[in-house]
Amino acid sequence: MNAFTPSEEQDLPLSGSTGVHRRTVLRLGAAGGLGAALLAARGFGGPVLAEKGLLSLDGAFAASSTTLGDLLFYVEAFPTSPLILSPFSDLLPIPKALAPVPASTFSTWAKPPGPGVGQQNSFGSEQHQIWPSKIGYPDPIVYKIDLLLRTHSFTTSQVLPIDANGKPTASFDAFGATYAAGTKRWLPMSTIYGFNGTFPGPRINAEYGKPCLVRFENHLDENPLGLDRQDFGSPDWSFLTHLHNGHTAPESDGNPHYCMTYGPKSTGYGPQTFCDNLYLNWPAGGDDREKQSFFWFHDHRMDHTGSNVYKGMVGLYPIYDPKNGMDMGDETKGLRLPGVRHDNPDGSFDVDYDVPLAFYDCRLDDGVTTHQDVHDGMGEFPAAKNPATHPEWWGKTFYKHFPNHGFVGDIFTVNGTAYPVMEVKRRKYRFRFLDASLARIYEFKLMASTQGPKSSASLGYGGDELEGQYRIPDGQQCMQFTQIASDGGLLPFALRRDSFELWPAKRREVIVDFTRYQDGTPTTKGDVIYLTNVMKMPNGRMWASSSRFSPDPNYKVPVLKFVIGDDVPDNSLVPQPGQLLRQLPPLPSNWQSLLDNRLIFEVERGSSSADVEWLINGTPFDPTHDGTSLKNPAGKTPPASQKVNSFNLWEIRNGGGGWVHPFHLHMEEHRVVMRNGKDVTKGGDPGHPDDVSREDLTALDPGESVIVYRGFRDFVGPYVAHCHNLAHEDHAMMFGWEITS
Repeated sequence: MNAFTPSEEQDLPLSGSTGVHRRTVLRLGAAGGLGAALLAARGFGGPVLAEKGLLSLDGAFAASSTTLGDLLFYVEAFPTSPLILSPFSDLLPIPKALAPVPASTFSTWAKPPGPGVGQQNSFGSEQHQIWPSKIGYPDPIVYKIDLLLRTHSFTTSQVLPIDANGKPTASFDAFGATYAAGTKRWLPMSTIYGFNGTFPGPRINAEYGKPCLVRFENHLDENPLGLDRQDFGSPDWSFLTHLHNGHTAPESDGNPHYCMTYGPKSTGYGPQTFCDNLYLNWPAGGDDREKQSFFWFHDHRMDHTGSNVYKGMVGLYPIYDPKNGMDMGDETKGLRLPGVRHDNPDGSFDVDYDVPLAFYDCRLDDGVTTHQDVHDGMGEFPAAKNPATHPEWWGKTFYKHFPNHGFVGDIFTVNGTAYPVMEVKRRKYRFRFLDASLARIYEFKLMASTQGPKSSASLGYGGDELEGQYRIPDGQQCMQFTQIASDGGLLPFALRRDSFELWPAKRREVIVDFTRYQDGTPTTKGDVIYLTNVMKMPNGRMWASSSRFSPDPNYKVPVLKFVIGDDVPDNSLVPQPGQLLRQLPPLPSNWQSLLDNRLIFEVERGSSSADVEWLINGTPFDPTHDGTSLKNPAGKTPPASQKVNSFNLWEIRNGGGGWVHPFHLHMEEHRVVMRNGKDVTKGGDPGHPDDVSREDLTALDPGESVIVYRGFRDFVGPYVAHCHNLAHEDHAMMFGWEITS
């Protein structure tokens, strides 16, 4: 770790660069003045600019940000991944619960966890703000997760290298060999940074009333397998873990606003350091109505969140509510949601028929696409010698740090496996959906198909239409979902849905009854149902078609194959219409009186046509300062700080330009009270039915505005809010806010 102050560290020259700073680049972009050495003209951009007459005699740029954007920001050349020839043959991996560390073990650690001063991290600089005993809870269950450099395979299938037109093309290997077009290949392993070295990482099954402490320890500097790290992932091998959206103190929240000013006082925790994140599993304000049901944890390292998440830093954290047996993973008790619980001797527990599904899209290198973006040209990954092609990386994950719109892949994976298959028993299942993609939004339906999947290439598609690789042209909806939870936990009432959208970082939980089709016909053993994505999204800007906007009846991409198996006992129940699942916390009867004094934040691009930077209220993220509201109807511009245990209205506006933004507020859930000026507290918005629930991420369609009501309870200190299109977050679409005593 370094000893620089946050303000110094954030603008240090990048290793191997010619003095251009990443944050300086962003600030200059915001001002529309990339005339000052954006790519240190002697390097990556110089020859191109000289040819265009845009390079001055002193080596600085003589062009506007718009012109440079057209030239450099950015030629978005993406590879076409090789075609997976045998989809739906690999079994869906379902992570088992991680075992806790026995007290007899962690008590012998050189620096054991505890409530004392300096016991929160390896620097000895922080203390846990609230130890469980302070709220009458037992000491935490301790887990240990190591950040490891390892490998991952997305498929065991052979693949066929294809080009952007879907035609067979040449391929390469790490030894310099070239393979002729039409040669079937086995994919090499991709390099990952993984929690405990796996993707997705561990699954911690947690319970309310039983706190968990997770020691995250960084071993990313160790390379026992001699792996090529490629050209993405945090260049200093640091990490910062965020439990999304745990109700946690800032020292355990894993947010850069805290990390840059406290604790490590840097962008993240570097190699051979650790932090103990304490998850109290305590609802906000101690209010049972604030309980949630599915978290996930992921990297949040400033400026490289997207690359670290894409490189594998994803873990699962379902949380159960044992109070009165309400939702404890036992379908004979409480709400009787699907799940058969098994308590393990190691202190963990697993729940059958309760399955997390993490969706993630990726691209694999074709060996001929040039790797070049603003980071590579500035020396963050000198070993890559970019701009260059990398035939030695053929078949491994390809990443671009600075795509104009946000990174999307052309292979869809579930729990880290491309196009898996799951045998399901003839009974009801609970599925916990998570969008762990960087920018892609999905819309899922359950479909039957007589003819089965056909490759998009064989159907004559090319270009962006190849994304997803397979289609079911004859696919027809055959089942419905019963939605029981959103990212804020159990809904007040279950929703019957033909389809649902899943935005980045959002979770939705559904029950699927595999005993019968939606017309009442019973299923039989061997029947096949496809979980199918019907939202076409060629780039991270927004979808091209969906059920809500210009549906494309030909875009039906099967993502997961279900095969009906044997009958088994089923004691679960589908919630009936009108049955209360979780009561909503009350809104104050006079919430509208708070409208004039609300805080207002607008997300927008940083320049007129070149997507150089992403801003909030015209300002890039500054980890040393809190954000400031736009002028509200009361004529004030209040700072983004709130008194502890207060409540307020915040408005989030989409500044337009044809982008969508999944906007995430850390620390507590919110309720949408108005969308586009309309009160949605009674019946919600047809396009966003989750508005009637609690959420931690608000979905902003183009030009939309939402007003949310939220609390700021129990903890004090700095947090952040940001777009969860991670290219946007990494390029400054984030602001700091604080809870004060």
